[in-house]
Amino acid sequence: MGIINFNCVFIFRSNPGCFEASLRANLISVSVLIYGLGPHFGCSATSNSILDRAIDSEDAQHQDFLRLEHVEGYHELSAKTKIFFSTAVAKWDAEFYVKVDDDVHVNLGTLAATLARHRSKPRVYIGCMKSGPVLSQKSVKYHEPEYWKFGEGGNKYFRHATGQIYAISKDIATYISINQPLLHKYANEDVSLGSWLIGLEVEHIDDRNMCCGTPPDCEWKAQAGNVCVASFDWSCSGICKSVEKIKFVHERCGEGEGAVWSALF
Repeated sequence: MGIINFNCVFIFRSNPGCFEASLRANLISVSVLIYGLGPHFGCSATSNSILDRAIDSEDAQHQDFLRLEHVEGYHELSAKTKIFFSTAVAKWDAEFYVKVDDDVHVNLGTLAATLARHRSKPRVYIGCMKSGPVLSQKSVKYHEPEYWKFGEGGNKYFRHATGQIYAISKDIATYISINQPLLHKYANEDVSLGSWLIGLEVEHIDDRNMCCGTPPDCEWKAQAGNVCVASFDWSCSGICKSVEKIKFVHERCGEGEGAVWSALF
């Protein structure tokens, strides 16, 4: 079994629950527990009582939110990641734990088949591995306050999975849970996770099907028989205008319900 966490990022919308509803309609259209994936929306408390009430209402209706003891904030994503894995390991005995941003399109059957190929490996870290520049300028979005730890100016980070979607095996999630107080948090969540694993006996799996572009990229690949695990826009670190576009992306790049039922996991 694998546990998927759709990492909620809250912004004020006229209908705060509309995007999660779209995800349910398009990505979780049948019971994925049948083939071993348990999807949940990982959400923390917010500083906006209107959003909190909307979450409470939606959770009462669908009962698929994983409420974390954490307060939302962009610079708190590394802490949220630690809390999610610790909470998930305590709650579910799974072979894999998957983190997905909620503005990313995911084909669950293809994801299940991808994870199944690595079931025999005890410690795997699966995602689109990248190595971006360490940014010391305070004015930029991905500024790294601890840039000096990474060597001279112009250096790049070690290889790590991009934060839009990645999977780790049970042993790694358990390690994070046990050692949570000792794991250092860098400014960027994906860098933090990579730093926790860089010195361990962990196999890094670079799977480019986990970072396809939105149509036409994922559409062409699907037509060629190479359905993507996940699709998003690099320029937006997710699907640009995701509330409006995710249904369109699913129509063009979705694997179809047959893939869900036939996934061998």
